[in-house]
Amino acid sequence: MFYQKDTIAAISTALGEGAIGIVRMSGPEALHIANQVFKGANLEEATTHTMHYGHLISPKTERVVDEVMVNILLGPRSFTTEDVVEINCHGGVIAVQRVLELLLENGARLSQPGEFSQRAFLNGRIDLSQAEAIMDIIQAKTERAMDASMNQLQGSLKEKITRLRQKMLETLAQVEVSIDYPEYDGIEELSFDQLLETSQEIRHEALNLLKKARQGRMFREGIRTAIIGRPNVGKSSLLNALIGEEKAIVTEIAGTTRDTIEEYITINGVPLHLIDTAGIRRTDDLVEQIGVKRSEEAIQEADLLVLVLNQSETLQEEDLRLLEQTKDHTRLILLNKQDLPTAIDSEVLFQHANADEVIRLSVLEELGIEDFQEKINELFFAGKIEQDDMNYLLNTRHTQLLQEVIDSLDEVIQGAEIGVPIDLIQIDYTHAWNLLGEITGESVQDELITTLFSEFCLGK
Repeated sequence: MFYQKDTIAAISTALGEGAIGIVRMSGPEALHIANQVFKGANLEEATTHTMHYGHLISPKTERVVDEVMVNILLGPRSFTTEDVVEINCHGGVIAVQRVLELLLENGARLSQPGEFSQRAFLNGRIDLSQAEAIMDIIQAKTERAMDASMNQLQGSLKEKITRLRQKMLETLAQVEVSIDYPEYDGIEELSFDQLLETSQEIRHEALNLLKKARQGRMFREGIRTAIIGRPNVGKSSLLNALIGEEKAIVTEIAGTTRDTIEEYITINGVPLHLIDTAGIRRTDDLVEQIGVKRSEEAIQEADLLVLVLNQSETLQEEDLRLLEQTKDHTRLILLNKQDLPTAIDSEVLFQHANADEVIRLSVLEELGIEDFQEKINELFFAGKIEQDDMNYLLNTRHTQLLQEVIDSLDEVIQGAEIGVPIDLIQIDYTHAWNLLGEITGESVQDELITTLFSEFCLGK
């Protein structure tokens, strides 16, 4: 449970060695508490958005705790809209802990996870979608994910949802008039037409947002790309070539890779979550069997399968089995080792694969790597990533709510088409309007708020 009358404090920088560590406070007593332990200026008389040099001194022991710079941000011109004090001290685990303990000893309370962001939300500084964007920024693994999260933090999704809800609200007002004043000729028919038209329009908008949800997940997490194949076809060499370092061990011994190896990279703006799997084959080695099982699991969970074949050998039983097993997946088939004489039977290969899936390359000679990279871009983003598509980085909660909005609007449309009384149709329409409000937090339960912010880190 969060109590906004308290003054909270937390470490806002990652624990570990560093030049600077930041401990911040927010609440009605932030200036008073800081002033009790700060020597260098009277912070309670300081103007907003100013920085002050001095020392933190323990009132109990009169010992100097640290040499610091203190930022003063008076409400409402702060992140939480409350008085905020940010203490810039020396980095390091002990230094920032000592500063935090000093503040707690003098009246501050240790914040709960996400409490700073929750106060910003409750005080109207940000909406719920913007609060979630803060965590997306912190967790962003690619440049595209960072850009999309910044757009959402700046209110792109909020503006979209607010516009849709306003349009629905105007229709609801018209419906209320038709219910309250049924004696006016034609008003109910007009309300029906407006309700049906708006429902179809909002449903179309919601569907467009849902279509971008998968792309949004890929921006956030990267395209889950499983590199699969039998042993010694060049899977680990491909991983090393893509990331530019010797991450995976490469030897001529079959079965060297025993477990999945994961890495994040960005290729031409496309984020990839690469997973190098153990070579798939029948084996009596217990450890290798576990690796093969994990490779099979990676096949089922991947957005993209990269099946590597050795074109200098004839197709083996494991190759054919993998070709058949992956035929219904989004995949690329890499014919590796083009620097060696060709032995693969192309006629047999194209009985199990389409020509546009196949890319010829040599990882050793670094030939064909760019073709592979461009093909991924074409597969997932039609060869380009539109700026508009980066505006909405939807998470699972958003997509679930949008699907419920679509379901409710389907009920409205069906009801209007078969002549259900307008006051009954209004129930589903109002439900859809409320569901959109849950995305931004305009209509949401306290339990959900607590759960969402509890996933944030301390100090955020």
